[in-house]
Amino acid sequence: MPPKRFLPKDPREWLNRARSNLIQAKEKDPRIYLEDRCFNAQQAAEKAIKGVLLHRGVRSPYIHDLSELLKLLKEAGEDIPVEILDARELSNYAVQTRYPGPAEPVTREEYRAAVKMAEEVVNWAQKNILGKRR
Repeated sequence: MPPKRFLPKDPREWLNRARSNLIQAKEKDPRIYLEDRCFNAQQAAEKAIKGVLLHRGVRSPYIHDLSELLKLLKEAGEDIPVEILDARELSNYAVQTRYPGPAEPVTREEYRAAVKMAEEVVNWAQKNILGKRR
């Protein structure tokens, strides 16, 4: 069953989309490139962070750079755990690996690490957004 939809400016909708991307990143169909799964991991983290930005009342720019997004959160006074800051590495999957090209294929280990990072970001965002709403 699909999750309840919220308005686009509602952080919960961004969290819903982040969860959706995380589910796609974890998809085990062997026909899906690991690069595409890593892209979905990056998208999950990006949307989760943008949801926290919205929750904090910070306008989110149209960028895919997780370092910049996390920097904005820090500037807004958000205390960001180290493991969440580590997710900046996922930015590499935002563009480079999305298309055929010179990038090396993603390894299984890189894929597992990407999903783990994305999962940590989504869980952190969920606590941040939903924990403060109660």
